[in-house]
Amino acid sequence: MAVAFELARRLGRYAWPSTTGRRNRAYLRERLVALPLLAVVAFSTLGWAYADVRDDSAYLRDRLAPALVGLAHAKASLFIAQGEAERNLDETGAAELSGLSERYRTRVARATQSLNQVTRSGALTVAEEQELRVVSALVVDYTGWIGQAQGHAADSVLRDAELSYARSMLCSRPVAAADRQERFPPCPATTGSGATSIVDQVTGLERQLRGRLADRAAWGGGVVAAAVVSGLALVLLAAGLWRTGVFLRRRFRIRLSIPLAVAALPLLAVPLLTADALLAQHAQTRSSPMAYALAERTSPRIETIAEERPFDGPDPRAVEVLESRIDETLSDGRLPFLDGVAPFVLPAGLVGAGLVGGALHAYRREYLVVARPGAVS
Repeated sequence: MAVAFELARRLGRYAWPSTTGRRNRAYLRERLVALPLLAVVAFSTLGWAYADVRDDSAYLRDRLAPALVGLAHAKASLFIAQGEAERNLDETGAAELSGLSERYRTRVARATQSLNQVTRSGALTVAEEQELRVVSALVVDYTGWIGQAQGHAADSVLRDAELSYARSMLCSRPVAAADRQERFPPCPATTGSGATSIVDQVTGLERQLRGRLADRAAWGGGVVAAAVVSGLALVLLAAGLWRTGVFLRRRFRIRLSIPLAVAALPLLAVPLLTADALLAQHAQTRSSPMAYALAERTSPRIETIAEERPFDGPDPRAVEVLESRIDETLSDGRLPFLDGVAPFVLPAGLVGAGLVGGALHAYRREYLVVARPGAVS
């Protein structure tokens, strides 16, 4: 404890030395080392932490959220298509005369399109992309079995067997006797080696993406450590620049050092960057429950009602409503005029460090050559 206290005391004296009884040359030499070093440390850690939070926000907004929305759309559309196919084929002669309904064809096309959009979202790893390609292939096989059932619409035994097999590709658990009259029977996902159906694999992908979203939304240990280091360095830097300005005014009669004033300008942006990072982090935290709702609270029944009754009030559990809420939350969770600023935080600190170092070196060299009138050696 005593060692830590002594190290802190020495660091404090080096970063913020007293001007009382100090020679100009020694003070300028210490400032020449301490202030540029503090500027580099402060803005490098600030730039890294700010860029990390901003990158997480952009990743959630542009990749993870659209991928979760696409999976929710695909899952709901396939269940609606299954319900439509069963209803059409149960109507004697209807499927033979006019084929399956327009809603069935639209929902299958939408499911396929949604899966393709998820693949292109950039949110998946290589292994997850391969898994999604397997799902897309299963959807093709699933529609093939529905087509065969349509072709055997007049043979109820063969038709029902093919519909049952198609549903087993969609959902690995059979329909319970109590749910057979339901338009959309429950389909809980299976995990482990038995997770082979389309719903099982889509649910597994949703679970992985939600876990990734939760990791990105949480405060990382590295970001917290960088923020603490940056905060301490910024406080010492601001105090050091102020005290150095006071020193130059008292000892060297320099009322305003232009290079030091310019080097201090990036400090004015620190409150804005901090507010922007906090807004982004708060928005990411708020998006986690919505992502959970996308995977667990949506249902084909809700989507069907939203489609059949477009003028009713929007259901807060509908996919499009949750999509809009997530997009608005993540989009509002930032200061738009700061977009693209993150890469320039560190260069601004380096420029400031160079200005401070160059100015103090010039003052020190001038002092060593000719002492200014009134300067104390």
